[in-house]
Amino acid sequence: MERLLLNDNLLSYKTELQDELEEILSWWMKNTPDPDYGGFLGKIGHDEVSHPEAPKGAVLNARILWSFAAGYNLTEYPEYLEYAHEAYEYIRAHFVDREQGGVYWTVDFKGNPLDTKKQVYAIAFVIYALSEYYQATKFEEARDLAVELYETLEKHSFDPVRGGYFEAFNRDWTEIADLRLSDKDANEKKTMNTHLHVLEAYTNLYRIWKDEGLKKQILSLIADFTRYIIDPESNHLILFMDEKWKPKSESVSYGHDIEAAWLLLEAAEVTEEHALINKMKQYAVAMATAAEQGIGPDGGMWYERDPITNHTLKERHWWVQAEAMVGFFNAWQLSGEDRFLQQSLKTWEFVKLHILDTNQGEWVWGIREDGTIMNEEDKAGLWKCPYHNSRACIELIKRIK
Repeated sequence: MERLLLNDNLLSYKTELQDELEEILSWWMKNTPDPDYGGFLGKIGHDEVSHPEAPKGAVLNARILWSFAAGYNLTEYPEYLEYAHEAYEYIRAHFVDREQGGVYWTVDFKGNPLDTKKQVYAIAFVIYALSEYYQATKFEEARDLAVELYETLEKHSFDPVRGGYFEAFNRDWTEIADLRLSDKDANEKKTMNTHLHVLEAYTNLYRIWKDEGLKKQILSLIADFTRYIIDPESNHLILFMDEKWKPKSESVSYGHDIEAAWLLLEAAEVTEEHALINKMKQYAVAMATAAEQGIGPDGGMWYERDPITNHTLKERHWWVQAEAMVGFFNAWQLSGEDRFLQQSLKTWEFVKLHILDTNQGEWVWGIREDGTIMNEEDKAGLWKCPYHNSRACIELIKRIK
């Protein structure tokens, strides 16, 4: 009886996520194409008002490419592939720096280079997206571009002395004073966030390009996490470090904790190194256990905590909930502990109640501690994208059998 009930719950979960994936990608197909200058609009507000002259970001465009390519790889819906083609052509034509290598951080609404800095985080997402697009199309030029960008990162960003990757550069790959992804970040040379998404990108690239040098770098990145980035006492992630891996922050990011828990295992699995896979399974459960500290009584996951002041920022952002759905499900698959499955389901219930925009479509940015919607934030923008929520749907659909 219990097994039948479990199967019914999982099948219901899967069906709802299949429907939600269609809803998410339908919103992006309907609202974000730029009819005047091609590609996709750079900003749509919470009020659904488009900002046609807003800058267009490399991260947003790469995530659009990944989402439609991954959606096609799951469903084989031809319209998803059409939008993936559009995203690919726009990135190739407007974001790739053919003179200096890498990709621009932003272009203007007409597609001209705007902020030309080389943010390693953004380049990693383009590699990640191109690799997914190649899986959908088998276009050799897409794989060649992904490999070219990988080699560019290895040439300019990899630290041959201490390992890991430096955060950002000027257009010509000289040192830049402001390394930050955003105003909220510390100005440090190495960050957890960039290393996590370089690892994510290299994992997807290795699926389509079985290069031994690439495998070596994946193994090195996983080792960086276990040596320097995962706190051995708390199993939370250290967010910012200097070039010598010295910790430079205390804050805990619950969303990144639970995201890294499953992405690190995924990276280990592509290497087929069985001892490493078993080790990262243990880390995945330990990190998910640590991330449980960020779950509120309503089932949503809080944003972050400062252990120095003991203050918790209890905003519940859309992407954090998406990663919690996957990360806790993964921990249940590995451990068999029912509480992890129940948390994945509870987070989805929280999303349906508070994060889904049932009137206009897509997910809102988040809600504040008092339950009000963060309506000053974007519905689509440099950071608000279809990647976290569509990936949660895709990942869970594939895991539920």
